[in-house]
Order: sequence, then structure tokens, then C-alpha cells
Amino acid sequence: MEKRQVCRRFLSAMAICFLPLPILVILIPGIHQKASTFDVIGRLYKPHPVGERVQNLHGLSSDLGFDGKSCLSRLQSRRYRKSGTQRKPSAYLLSKLRSYEALHRRCGPYTESYNRTVQLIGSGNLSTFSSTNCTYLVWHPVHGIGNRIVSLASTFLYALLTDRVLLTDLGEDMAGLFCEPFRGSSWVLPLEFPLKNLFRRNAFRFAHSVGSALKNGTLKVTEDSPEAPPFLFLNLYKGIYADSDYCFYCDESQSFLSRVPWLIMLSDQYFMPSFFLIPSFKQEAIKLFPEKEAVFFHLVHYLVHPSNRVWELITRFYEANLASANERIGLQVRLFKAQFRTSTVFTDQILACLLNQTLLPEIDNRSPELSSTSPGNQTTKAVLITSLYPQFYQNLSTMYSNKPTASGEVIRFYQPSHEEKQKFGDSEHNMKALVEIYLLSMCDKLVISSKSTFGYVAQGLGDTRAWMLRRPGHGTNDPCVRDLSTDPCFHYPPFRNCNAAGNNKSSYVDVAEHVSYLKHCEDQNRGVKLVDVHEEL
Repeated sequence: MEKRQVCRRFLSAMAICFLPLPILVILIPGIHQKASTFDVIGRLYKPHPVGERVQNLHGLSSDLGFDGKSCLSRLQSRRYRKSGTQRKPSAYLLSKLRSYEALHRRCGPYTESYNRTVQLIGSGNLSTFSSTNCTYLVWHPVHGIGNRIVSLASTFLYALLTDRVLLTDLGEDMAGLFCEPFRGSSWVLPLEFPLKNLFRRNAFRFAHSVGSALKNGTLKVTEDSPEAPPFLFLNLYKGIYADSDYCFYCDESQSFLSRVPWLIMLSDQYFMPSFFLIPSFKQEAIKLFPEKEAVFFHLVHYLVHPSNRVWELITRFYEANLASANERIGLQVRLFKAQFRTSTVFTDQILACLLNQTLLPEIDNRSPELSSTSPGNQTTKAVLITSLYPQFYQNLSTMYSNKPTASGEVIRFYQPSHEEKQKFGDSEHNMKALVEIYLLSMCDKLVISSKSTFGYVAQGLGDTRAWMLRRPGHGTNDPCVRDLSTDPCFHYPPFRNCNAAGNNKSSYVDVAEHVSYLKHCEDQNRGVKLVDVHEEL
């Protein structure tokens, strides 16, 4: 059966029915200082003067009318980065964002339009629903903070392209992390939303999703095309992708989905590149983003701003430990196999990368022990390490604290925390992760781990093309490789040709072969990412 026919029948059928975070550890060679995070947060906050206008990345949020004191990161974040401020959003993107802000004010929570559309969920009667009504896209978080930010940005672009209102189900573990991005209305899904308590019930969610309903054959197939259902779930995350889920990436599905008032998105993926492939969105996406690898940069800087509570932690650590250095190197270490944490193999690989790329100088083993009193005019490099484990900081700092460097530079290492394991549903853990992502993005040069969305977000925020550590044990002689662009990798892009037959080889496509601005990721062969043409990569 052809894919187009399968999708058509399914669509018709569907219509029928910071340790926890109390301790922030500042690690300095020879000095171990501990400061309670809650002590920092609890101090009387003294904001910087805010007589200036919001620094807005070339008009990205210039006329929103925000009070600078309510969200200091929106005002101040540009001060902490050397690069990334030269990317200019297109005039069309700015116009689209201003239009969206007006839409969000008109249709946001508790407005007349919102209240009327919520009632459709209970009644199921769409006879009075017309194209002039507001439609909604609800984002529900999946997995860690890196996954959440890349999927949130992707979901927002989908909202822009489909004229839907974005609402976020932040939950308790993300409460208080971000500022409200839209003036005059909230982006938070109200607690009394009828389906909110059902989001985590897999059986319900899958029964009302595009992919699983087709996969499981739970719906009867008809040739008619009656009214759309009042809501549908979009499950686009690793672990549940089936052939049927890829209907989302087909134009025919999008035509049907445009008639559904409520779409609930669950994804841990950066699926932004797909909109440059879907025919009904492609030209609009290109018009919004003529500079392809700036897509994430513009949208994340527009949408995601750490709250004052989080921003104070970021700036205090930066000013105390990183600000005075001549150069800041960010090192993000993510291990997907715990056995490498105690092995020196990965530490050796990290050091080889840092030395091969001249990010750190060689140690001068011929010289005597490093003196505790060094001249004050030496060049200093600050190395910020983020990892769940302390071993990499301990190994590297020990090497450079005992001997001078061949270049005469002073190298200092800092690790804000080491949680030992990733914790889900923990608000303090998520806050600590967000702090560290932003600190990494403020570094001049960056080394990140393969396939880690945590590193992707830091790279995209800072607009710093990173070196990517090869995954240990994968049989390559290169310890790291320079990333193709600062845009994140879409790990699981659509591989089905919407117009081809179901299971033969002709139905599989390599999307990177058909679009010049998509390339396969360095760290995920199947994955793709948006790139611009560089003279030298």
C-alpha cells in the first residue's frame, strides 16, 4: 500500500473518533570553596541599573515593552558574549514575531478565544469551529533540559508556521526557570486545562496520537473526510518512532492537522530542519531564515530567557571565576556509558583534543614544580568543566597545577557541580543544568560531547562552533572534530518518502542528498543539521 494512501486513510479515520542543588561547588586548583546556592538566591538582590533599553539582538525583541527589571537576562545576556551578536534576523522574521505576539495576546490563556476553544475538548462538537478561531500547540517536556530546549524551539517554529498559539506545560520541575517571553500574556498552560492530568498516561496519549493510532490499527478506515477531532497528540521522540509517526512530515498530514484545534507536542528532538523539507512550509521557512544555521540562535534568544533567580547564579559564578581570564574554554563531558568515568582513556582523549586544537598549551615537564607565587602579568585561561562526574576536573587540574606550561600561560579549572547521575523531575537539578549551559555559552571556545543536546544548546546560544569529542570506544584516531555549524543536530529525521510505496527500498530517502543546506551530523550518521556554505570548515 502506498504511503500516501496509508496516511489518507488514517487521517480520515482519526476524524471519526543544583546532588540536589543545595550545594554549588566552585573548584579551583588547590582551593575548594563551597557556597550554598540557597544562600546566594536568598540574598537581597541588587539588580544592575536598567536605564538602558533592552539589548535585543538587532530588533529581535526591540519593541516588546518589557520592564527590564522583571527579566534581567533579556537585558544583560549580550554583555557576556564576544561572538554571536552579529547575526541579524531577517525583516520578515521580525514582522512574523510581532504578528505572533499580537496573536498570543488575543488568544492566550483565559481570553474569550481560549475559553471557547477549550470547551471543544469536552463537547467534541466542531460544527461551530471555523478558520477564524484560534488554534493551539501545547508543548510537553520530555527528558533532560537540553532535549527540552531544542524541542521547545522547534515547537515554536511550528507554531509560527501554522499560526498556532504556543502554550507550555512546564510542570513543577521547570517552574521558575524562565521568564515569560510574550508581553501581555502568559505562555504557561493553565493548571485546569482538561487534558493536563492525562499527558503522562501512555495508553491515553498513544490512543489519541497520530502515529500510534495508525500503527495499532485501532481506528476503522473510511474513505470519507469528516470533521477533525478536537485534539491530537504528536509523539516525536526517540524510542516510539514508528513508520506511522513519520506521517507528521508529510504535507497531506499537515493539511489534516491544520483543522485540529488542539495539538499536544511531545518531543525530545531538534526537528527544526524538517520544516525546510515539508513542501507547504519550506518556502516560508527559507524566507524567515535566509541564514540557515542561525535558526536556533535567533529563536532560542527570542524565546528562552533565564529567570532573575537563575540569572543571578549564572552571573555571580561568571564574575567570580571566569570574567578576569584572558580566554575562557568550555568543556562539556557527557558519558553515555558509565564505565568510562573511572578510566583514564577518556581523560587522555579529552587532553589530546585540547592540545591538538591548541586550546591548551603543553605542560613543561622539564621545569620544576609550579611556584605558588606567579607573576601577575601572565596570560590566564579559565577552563569551565561541566560533567556529572568530578574525575575529569580532578585529573586535568592536577596535571596543570603541579607544572608550568610551555607557553607560560596560567591555566585554571572550574567545575560548578557534579551530580553523579542525571535526575528527572528535579527542579533544582534542572536549574543547575540551565546555569551550566549558559556558562558554557559564554566561553570563547567550546568542546562538547557527541550526541549531547546539552552541548548543542550551549553551542547554539553562544554561536560558537565547537569541537566535538568522539564517543569513547568508537574506533577512531581523531579525539575530536570541529562541528559543521552551530545549529543542533536532528538525530532522527524523516526517512520515508511520503509518495513512495511502503516497505521497499525506494521508500527510504536520504534527505541530506536532496537539499544543499542539510548535511549529515559529525556525531550521528543518520542525523542532519542546517548549514551555510563556509569557505573553510
